[in-house]
Amino acid sequence: MIAQKEIAIQIRKYLEAHHDQIIQFLRDLVALESPSREKEKQHIILDFLKTKFEVIGYHVILVPGKNTGGYLYARPKVRNKSLPVQLIIGHCDTVWPTDTIKDMPISYENGMLKGPGIYDMKAGLTQLYFALLALKAIPEAPLLVTPIILINSDEEIGSRESTNAIKRLAKISNRAYVLEPPLGLDGKLKTARKGLGRFTLTVTGKAAHAGLDPEKGINAIVELSHQVQQLYAMNDFEKGITVNVGMIEGGISPNVVAPESKAVVDVRVLNEADGELITNKIKGLKPFLPNVQLTIEGGIGRPPMEKTPRNQELWKIAEQHGKVLGVHLEQATSGGGSDANTTSIFTATLDGLGTPGDGAHAPHEYVFENKLIERTSLLTLLLLTEPLNR
Repeated sequence: MIAQKEIAIQIRKYLEAHHDQIIQFLRDLVALESPSREKEKQHIILDFLKTKFEVIGYHVILVPGKNTGGYLYARPKVRNKSLPVQLIIGHCDTVWPTDTIKDMPISYENGMLKGPGIYDMKAGLTQLYFALLALKAIPEAPLLVTPIILINSDEEIGSRESTNAIKRLAKISNRAYVLEPPLGLDGKLKTARKGLGRFTLTVTGKAAHAGLDPEKGINAIVELSHQVQQLYAMNDFEKGITVNVGMIEGGISPNVVAPESKAVVDVRVLNEADGELITNKIKGLKPFLPNVQLTIEGGIGRPPMEKTPRNQELWKIAEQHGKVLGVHLEQATSGGGSDANTTSIFTATLDGLGTPGDGAHAPHEYVFENKLIERTSLLTLLLLTEPLNR
């Protein structure tokens, strides 16, 4: 067995020798625009990836979705079935509608590669493909944990159709790597994420003419205003609990006492206990005005990815690999959710393994071109890591 430093050198040499192919692969992915809600576009990029993985010796299954493009599952055609498996997750959908590329063309400027979806997260998919190629090119580096891959097309809209598959695979996996973008320009790896909840409050009052009989009505908007104040009082920034009323609607006409109103609430928490606490508080809200009906629906949809001992063990391994590569890595907590929130329930998880850059969901979206090989090298070393002791 050759030393880790020597393996790292060989990986880096291989990737540098394929620099142009890496850039072209990334450009091809970005050019295949793939909005979350356009099934036909999703099918095109998933077919593209299927062909690529099959060429390098992977058995690939495309699982269709009902409302989305579905997901891709891949594993090596030739594998040692006695080895544990490691799950690698990416998503091919983006928040950008078709033809965004006309206003955000693929370009290179001042060390930055730009384009819709390039940072979140087609650079991560590119890293995955070339990490697998690098593994095949260095046969003397033993692969002790078999890679299995899931690429979904609905992550940006909550992974509703792919979460069950992610759960099943995470349960049998020794560890999981998620290729979302890292945090900040210096590329911090994500070792914790907030859990996400969505609640809907619906108030039913009583309509009446606002001029002739206002006293006979019960204004649902007034009731909702009281509920909003109670919701905002639940914020606890020191504990990382945020409660945001992001959408409100109500009423039927300016001259009618509003018979109904509705609010949609976003909740984020750092741990499961706070998720239960805030859920109970919201579900326990009571009407302020007499004779109104308050209906509360929803809950925590994505549980938090916490800094568990096994997640921290995986982080420390990544930190050590970074030192071998001459890269100083840091860890961070993200306020947003990803499929890592799901895998972390079942297995050691490390997120944010994509390429540093900026502009997720923003018009200036880009990655640093010179970080692609660095982060692909890191991913390759992580895939070569011996099994965790579960």
